[in-house]
Amino acid sequence: MNVLVQKFGGTSVAGAERIRAVAERVARNRAKGRGIVVVVSAMGHTTDELIALARSVASDPDPREMDLLLSTGETVSATLLAMALRDINCSAVSLTAAQAGIRTNRAFSRALITNIHTERLERELAAGKVAIVTGFQGITEDADITTLGRGGSDTTAVALACALHAERCEIYTDVEGIFTTDPRVVPEARCVSHIAYEEMLELAQQGARVMHPRAVELGQVYNMPIVVRSSFTEAPGTLIGPGDTVEIQQRVQGIAHDTDVAKISLAGVPDRPGIARSLFAPLAEAGVNVDVIVQTASFEGVTDMSFTVGRGDLDRAVKLVQPVAAEIKAAKLASAPDLAKVSIVGTGMLSQPGYAARMFAILADVGINIDMITTSDIRITCIISASQTEEAVNALHAAFELDQE
Repeated sequence: MNVLVQKFGGTSVAGAERIRAVAERVARNRAKGRGIVVVVSAMGHTTDELIALARSVASDPDPREMDLLLSTGETVSATLLAMALRDINCSAVSLTAAQAGIRTNRAFSRALITNIHTERLERELAAGKVAIVTGFQGITEDADITTLGRGGSDTTAVALACALHAERCEIYTDVEGIFTTDPRVVPEARCVSHIAYEEMLELAQQGARVMHPRAVELGQVYNMPIVVRSSFTEAPGTLIGPGDTVEIQQRVQGIAHDTDVAKISLAGVPDRPGIARSLFAPLAEAGVNVDVIVQTASFEGVTDMSFTVGRGDLDRAVKLVQPVAAEIKAAKLASAPDLAKVSIVGTGMLSQPGYAARMFAILADVGINIDMITTSDIRITCIISASQTEEAVNALHAAFELDQE
C-alpha cells in the first residue's frame, strides 16, 4: 500500500470549521486507495496559552511536567479530527505519539527522536483506517512524555514518512508554499515550485519559519520528498527535494531574515590556546545557542571577538561571559540588543563568483551598514541593524530579480 503522510499545522486545525475542512481533504486522499497518516499540531494558539497558564502557577515550571502539559494540545486536535472523519464515514483512529511508537531521549522541551516502532501504525493502516498522530512529542524508554521543541510537528511528520517508507510527506500550512522571501515583508515575493534540500535547510536555519530545519535535514538524509502546501487552497505548493543535476540555477533562490539577534563583543582578548573554550563552554553548559562568531587577526598578542545570541538570551549570556572576560583580562566587553541577520541563499553561488560583492553593494546603495558577515557554500549572511531589516530584504529581493521566474 502506498502511504502518504500529511501534517496540518495549528492554523489548519484552529476551530471546528477548519477541522471539518481538513477531514474532507483527508477523506478525498483516502478514497484514492492510499494509506493516510495525519500528523496534527495543537489548535491555533493553544501551546502559547498552555505555557502562559503554567507560568501563572509556577515561576519556573518543571520541564517534565511542562512537556506533559503541552502534549495535551495535540491530543485535542487528533481526537477531534478522528471524530470529524468518522462523521463523514471515513474510518479513523487517533494515536498519541507514544501509541504510534515514537521514542525519544530525555531532553525535555527539545527531545530528539531515537526510534520509531511502526507496528501499531501498520496495523491501523492495514485495517483501512486513517491514523491520526499527535505531532511535536514522543515518549522515553521509561514512559515519560517529551516534546520536540517549537516546530516539532514538522519533524514528527517527516520522521514518520521516512519510517513508513511513504511516497512523500505533505506539510499543510497557511501559506501556499515556499516563497522567495516573506511575502508580509515583500508583497512581490513569489512561490517557487521546487527547492533543493540544501537551500531549504539554509533558509530555515537563517529565519524562514515555514519549515523546521530538523525536518528538512531528515528529509535530505532519507531522500524523502516534502511538499509544502496551503490547507486553505488547492495550490500545488513547493516540492523540497534533491537539487538539479544540471547547473541551470545560476541565481539566488531565496532571502531569509531573522530579527531575533543580539551581539556580544570583547576587545583586547589575549591570543592564546584555550581562550575560546573558556568563553564558550559556560554558554554551552547553560544552553545558550551561539550563532555567528567573528574573530579578528591577532595583533601584538591580542585579538577582538564578537558573537551573536538570541535576544532573549542576551542578559544571561552577558552575565556568564563577564567573569570570564575579567579572568582573561579582556580590555572591554560590550553588547548590542537590536540586530538582525539577512541572508541570500542559492546553489548557484557554488559555481558563480561575485555574489558577496553584489550583496554588499546592494546594501551599501541603500545606506545599510554591515556589522558582521558569515557564509557557507550556498549562503551569505550579513548582520545589520534590526530597524533596517525590511529595507534590506526589499532591496535584495528587487536587485536579484526574485519576483521573476
